[in-house]
Amino acid sequence: MFELTRRQVLGVAGGGFLLALAGCSGDDSDSDQKLSDNRVGAMSDYKAGDQFKATEPLTFTVLYNNHPNYPIQKDWLFWSELEKRTGVKFQTTEVPLSDYNSKRSLILGSGDAPFIIPKTYRPDEEPFVASGTVLPVSDYLDLMPNFQDKINKWNLQSDMDSLRQADGKFYLLPGLHEDVWTDYTLAVRTDVLQKHNLQVPTTWEELRDTLKALKAAYPNSYPFSERFNQSPPTAPGGNLLNILGQAYGVNGGWNYQNATWDYNASKWVFTGAADGYKQMIEYLNTLVKEGLLDPESFTQSDDQARQKFASGKSFVISANAQSIVNDYRPDLAKVQGATVAKIPIPIGPMGPVRSGPGASRLENGVMISKKARDSKNFVAMMQFVDWLWYSDAGEEFARWGVEGVTYTKDGSGKRTLTPDVNMLDLNPQGTKHLQKDFGFYNGVFAYGGKTELLESFFSDEEREFQKAMNSRKTLPVPPPHPFTEEEREQATLLESPLKDFVTQQTVKFILGQRPLDQWDAYVSELKAKNMDQYMELITKAYDRFKKDHG
Repeated sequence: MFELTRRQVLGVAGGGFLLALAGCSGDDSDSDQKLSDNRVGAMSDYKAGDQFKATEPLTFTVLYNNHPNYPIQKDWLFWSELEKRTGVKFQTTEVPLSDYNSKRSLILGSGDAPFIIPKTYRPDEEPFVASGTVLPVSDYLDLMPNFQDKINKWNLQSDMDSLRQADGKFYLLPGLHEDVWTDYTLAVRTDVLQKHNLQVPTTWEELRDTLKALKAAYPNSYPFSERFNQSPPTAPGGNLLNILGQAYGVNGGWNYQNATWDYNASKWVFTGAADGYKQMIEYLNTLVKEGLLDPESFTQSDDQARQKFASGKSFVISANAQSIVNDYRPDLAKVQGATVAKIPIPIGPMGPVRSGPGASRLENGVMISKKARDSKNFVAMMQFVDWLWYSDAGEEFARWGVEGVTYTKDGSGKRTLTPDVNMLDLNPQGTKHLQKDFGFYNGVFAYGGKTELLESFFSDEEREFQKAMNSRKTLPVPPPHPFTEEEREQATLLESPLKDFVTQQTVKFILGQRPLDQWDAYVSELKAKNMDQYMELITKAYDRFKKDHG
């Protein structure tokens, strides 16, 4: 279990910035009296553990991330059962997965955004904070008893601090996990390793040796060909740079942020100029130069990468639990004797860690449009969001569906898919799919929750992977550096140009399109793009927070 840190104990005991959220009553300006006109459809006495049921039929607008693996269907059981249990319907604005981030910005900028905006990864909410288009949700936690309950039971106060702005508020309702967990890693063709008497690599250097052996055996191949370049949040080498960055103590890929907490120096550093970031690039550049990493790994689509993996043109690729079952094993079904497995993330200079800088038990989450506050149904909407995304019953419903239809539960509480339903290959004989045919286990609605619920979908293979990762060290959550409104405006102007430049140059360095001996010139170019000014904002905000809150 996740232990209460000294910083969390001090925060709960001493008050201040770290709040014991169960005692929070929201913004004083939004007292019960001021919300009296916004309670249509709300329950009068809604508590943690209660089944939310609107007192009259309601419809809420939601921005819907339409996943190609389970395209939205209007006749899903999810919709009808949700309405039956809660009295709520969704009116969806559907956006393709590949365009979600850019379309979300356009829709929010138009002033006509849906009230509920899920699938937002930190710190993507910050531009909308600066523009004033999203609600400071921390003002309304008194309407969300399940959310508060989990924050307190799981000692998540320090994690939540990472979301706060200088006004002490946060604008994103994140998915909440009981424990840190790891899903994304690398997958390897284990049958090919066995054929050549190769062991599963445990370090990044061992991975390089393994790739060299595979290159020697298959000289016309690129042993490692990567995917996850276009899946939101869009980033070339999204997963590879993320997990490799963990090994070097920096944020990379999907998790890239311009500032990384340096645990050894106890200070914030600019990620794209950090020593660890350079070392990560040097490692990947070596793989490319030696013909071990496909140069198209940072531009190709998922389908192109999968095709290479399925046809034997590559043997290593990024993966999570779902891609192993839904993508790679079906892709390899026609290859006799082919086997594939997730491997524990290789270990690098940071040692056996299971999370990188900035990692916590918070997942992507939900923003609320500021316009929602004026709705007569606002209180009911916040109660509903609290139930679906944060109650035990809502989280179980979103993942497993309807007891007796999509799953059964025995006396011990163990859940089992019904005979005709399959998911993650747990019931391969099933003719119906939990996501595609019923709409459950949907990434828009199903994330976070108890470790027991998370693990209820794990195969024995996945349990072994989690056991290996759980034996590693979890790095502390980096300290907050909340901006003032003025600082946020300045940082917003600086962040995107810096991030875009780092992303472009990272790929050029890796592919050898820019020689690594130009690194100092690259850092000078970052300075010309106001890197130092940006880091002064970060450091100033961090020092102020440290002075004010310890």
